[in-house]
Amino acid sequence: MSNAPPKKAIRNPGAGGSAGSSRGSAGQTVKFARRTSSGRYVSLSREDIDMEGELAADYTNYTVQIPPTPDNQPMMDGAEPASVAMKAEEQYVSNSLFTGGFNSVTRAHLMDKVIESEVTHPQMAGSKGSRCAMPACDGKVMRNERGEDIDPCDCRFKICRDCYLDAQKDGCICPGCKEHYKIGEYAEDDPNDVPSGKLHLPGPGGVNTNKSLLARNQNGEFDHNRWLFESSGTYGYGNAFWPKGGMYDDDLDDEGSLSGDGVLPEQKPFKPLTRKMPMPTSIISPYRIFIVIRMFVLIFYLTWRLRNPNMEALWLWGMSIVCELWFAFSWLLDMLPKVNPINRSTDLAVLKEKFETPSPSNPHGRSDLPGLDVFVSTADPEKEPVLTTATTILSILAVDYPVEKLACYVSDDGGALLTFEAMAEAASFANIWVPFCKKHDIEPRQPDSYFSLKGDPTKGKRRSDFVKDRRKVKREFDEFKVRINSLPDSIRRRSDAFNAREDMKMLKHLRETGADPSEQPKVKKATWMADGTHWPGTWAASAPDHAKGNHAGILQVMLKPPSPDPLYGMHDEEQLIDFSDVDIRLPMLVYMSREKRPGYDHNKKAGAMNALVRCSAVMSNGPFILNFDCDHYINNAQAVREGMCFMMDRGGERVAYIQFPQRFEGIDPSDRYANNNTVFFDGNMRALDGLQGPMYVGTGCMFRRFALYGFDPPRTTEYTGVLFKKKKVTTFKYPETDTQSLKAEDFDAELTSQLVPKRFGNSSALMASIPVAEFQARPIADHPAVQHGRPPGALTVPRPPLDPPTVAEAVSVISCWYEDKTEWGDRVGWIYGSVTEDVVSGYRMHNRGWRSVYCIPKRDAFLGTAPINLTDRLHQVLRWATGSVEIFFSKNNAFLASRKLMFLQRVAYLNVGIYPFTSIFLLVYCFIPALSLFSGFFIVQTLNVAFLCYLLTITVTLIALGVLEVKWSGIALEDWWRNEQFWLISGTSAHLYAVVQGLLKVMAGIEISFTLTAKAAADENEDIYADLYVVKWSSLLIPPITIGMINIIAIAFAFARTVYSENPRWGKFIGGGFFSFWVLAHLYPFAKGLMGRRGKTPTIVFVWSGLISITISLLWVAISPPEASSTGAHSTGFQFP
Repeated sequence: MSNAPPKKAIRNPGAGGSAGSSRGSAGQTVKFARRTSSGRYVSLSREDIDMEGELAADYTNYTVQIPPTPDNQPMMDGAEPASVAMKAEEQYVSNSLFTGGFNSVTRAHLMDKVIESEVTHPQMAGSKGSRCAMPACDGKVMRNERGEDIDPCDCRFKICRDCYLDAQKDGCICPGCKEHYKIGEYAEDDPNDVPSGKLHLPGPGGVNTNKSLLARNQNGEFDHNRWLFESSGTYGYGNAFWPKGGMYDDDLDDEGSLSGDGVLPEQKPFKPLTRKMPMPTSIISPYRIFIVIRMFVLIFYLTWRLRNPNMEALWLWGMSIVCELWFAFSWLLDMLPKVNPINRSTDLAVLKEKFETPSPSNPHGRSDLPGLDVFVSTADPEKEPVLTTATTILSILAVDYPVEKLACYVSDDGGALLTFEAMAEAASFANIWVPFCKKHDIEPRQPDSYFSLKGDPTKGKRRSDFVKDRRKVKREFDEFKVRINSLPDSIRRRSDAFNAREDMKMLKHLRETGADPSEQPKVKKATWMADGTHWPGTWAASAPDHAKGNHAGILQVMLKPPSPDPLYGMHDEEQLIDFSDVDIRLPMLVYMSREKRPGYDHNKKAGAMNALVRCSAVMSNGPFILNFDCDHYINNAQAVREGMCFMMDRGGERVAYIQFPQRFEGIDPSDRYANNNTVFFDGNMRALDGLQGPMYVGTGCMFRRFALYGFDPPRTTEYTGVLFKKKKVTTFKYPETDTQSLKAEDFDAELTSQLVPKRFGNSSALMASIPVAEFQARPIADHPAVQHGRPPGALTVPRPPLDPPTVAEAVSVISCWYEDKTEWGDRVGWIYGSVTEDVVSGYRMHNRGWRSVYCIPKRDAFLGTAPINLTDRLHQVLRWATGSVEIFFSKNNAFLASRKLMFLQRVAYLNVGIYPFTSIFLLVYCFIPALSLFSGFFIVQTLNVAFLCYLLTITVTLIALGVLEVKWSGIALEDWWRNEQFWLISGTSAHLYAVVQGLLKVMAGIEISFTLTAKAAADENEDIYADLYVVKWSSLLIPPITIGMINIIAIAFAFARTVYSENPRWGKFIGGGFFSFWVLAHLYPFAKGLMGRRGKTPTIVFVWSGLISITISLLWVAISPPEASSTGAHSTGFQFP
């Protein structure tokens, strides 16, 4: 039995206390219990027995216990079936729109209709159902998991949740038959016995007592013979059955107990979930050697350059040597963290064996995996199409993970009704899409991408009804897209109609009261929901309390939590597809729009993510969090399980997050602007995985919730001294007492009970959820090698149902005032103060000693979109680089890191903050070839053998390193070259602007504002690469255009001068011309972007070219005026030197 008090003790505090003292007494040897009609065992003390009089003799000497057969199950606290009251509360939650915020009352608006289309899935808000039979009540009847009406009384009187609770208060009498409610499963229900909103840890070794699904027959009933055969069950002898090991958990002797198969845990062979695979020595050893060789060659070269200045042009020599010194330093920062790249692999079969296979601790094979909360963030439905967001949600709902352990939260930072109804439409379409994916093992599980696949869709499909099912689902999806795309017009027409009705009502009222119609007060043009009420969020016509930055917090459970047991579809001819052998449950889906008010700093996306963390902690409290941008979907249904392998493996308790590589679709085949970032994701990030772990770079990252709360890992490593010696440190120890006694302050020596609210806020439910999340995130302690583990089977108990107080608490934690005077954004959650909050948040975790892992599945885990337009791409890079400059000038600079950060990891973070400053030196260096050609001088006085040998060696080692990096990272050589080209393009434009903006923010306090990157949603008939050829003018284009034009003019000028010179100096022309061609070769993609689709050069390019040519000519004449001809004293014509 669990440690929670029985219902009898709750109802009778005195009895509960007596029972507790009786059980705790030293001389107590006999335990008393009574099985209620609902299958629960109520502990009875001696006082309880005496009160029951004639029944005392029956309980004095022995305990009668009915065996746990499928139709007669003793229920633990965490596993008992939901009562009518609980189901009513859960249904009320799923059909209500909760709103609230600062200085306002949290309200629950019961919605009979969420969207215009019909809703059929029983988990969804607004699903159809019978009407209450009570007079003057139009509420919906309570329903079970299958959507069937719940009849609390044998007379089958239809009653809604509110009327049922009223009947419970009025003597528990059925309004239909006027008799007391009596039905087997619900006889012991207490109307006041509802969840308190508190979250408790499951007891270790919790027993799963849910009914066996293997014993279901075709009618949904239980086949007793089949159950006995498949589970080796027994009905005992007569009416009495003595359970093995006693009736209570404390009857068992934990010391020296054997497992079910008679083997001690330490004797079982340990099966790892993951493996680390180092790179082949034949590749990585030469790679490291070439790094060392090039480093020494650069040292010798720079020393030689310093000792041999160009006395003819010291200004040119000085500029070049400063730039080359910086480039060498920057190259070293980039290459040092790459010396130890690794690969990793996972074993999903072992994961299933450990967590989802029947065992003594999990006899029915229910999932022992931890819960997962998935976050999807969106802000503007105009720039982020709701169809894209909806299909992303569908891919999440269909992921291969236990349904009851999965919850999806959508953050709408714009508070738009369009997003709200689009999510409701997605939840409705999931009723057919998710079971279809499970039935036929569909990949990818994003419908738009799946139906766009080229090739034979029947390949690898074994079921004969696949083609028919696919055709039906495709038709339904086309209709779904039409509904989504028509939502803006539908909402506008509906709002116009309701607003017109309100105007008519106002006019009628004025006429009835005799007021002057000309003085008619203006009626607010509201945005109306499908049920005919005002939308509490942002209106199309902004109004007080209904604007983008001024609206209440909104919370809607689109799909209520599923039942703990599988729910198979019914074989019905009316059904579109036969799902009789498919689990039709859907994960919980929640729409959230945090409160926004004027005068509050809402901290952009980081603030929205922290609101999601708090909201999900109160509602589902999944110990792991997976975050997505609205345009990234799950492309590999097994990816979540692969990430969970790293978290649940030995040593996984020290892993803060799992970063997946970002992959993109819709990129042009040549990847002109290096949108795929393969060098970074397959090279740099894989190399960091061999150190302390990859950086957090945004979407597609699985977090440990406990690490997001700002706690240190249970054990870590400190690097001390000049040689960075390792020192193992244990940051906290788990208490020896029961896990239910854990508190947040137990994990931090500096945290006291008084400081907990100052760090996390004043939500008791949020604070109570912290130790729960920490406990559930531990790996299974199935072997002595696993430290800081949890007992097997601890997570097989169902989660408690949602109730209104829990949702109301979730509304309060997303209010705009909740973070005031707390450490949210400073130590807890996503970190504020930078536009690249992702990198900063990951750095903080590494700085506290956490590790991270890079997970690269064979099939791409997630796919998203990226801007393929040149200007949009540069603006995206500008935002990233500006965030890096902010990091450099903040306390998050790696120079200030703690001793828990590995040296090479520190170097990598230093490079993050320093790389934008390379743009200053890169811009100067790109002009040096042109200046050399104009002036006739070179960076060295003569092209001697020493300079050429150094130049050749540096070039050869660079090529060798590039080839080897291509080998161990698996990228293509063309991708490596595209990355080099875009490095120069972005370095001379976006990075330079980022440095200027960062300096303005630090010195002048000028805030930087960025607009959302628009996510394109092209139609089927449109060219997906059309945006590639669009030229959007921006000031970011000025520096590369200037560099390109000056170098072209310089080459032409120097060539003409050399040809017409009496003593041509071809050596210097070749030297300067070579470097100019090097610059122009890197700018080639930029030039193609300016040419557009048909090679048409924009007029602005010619304007700039002419302006630059005239300016340079006048400048040259002013610096070096032409000399008079020897044949004519008065001749002043210009001539080539």
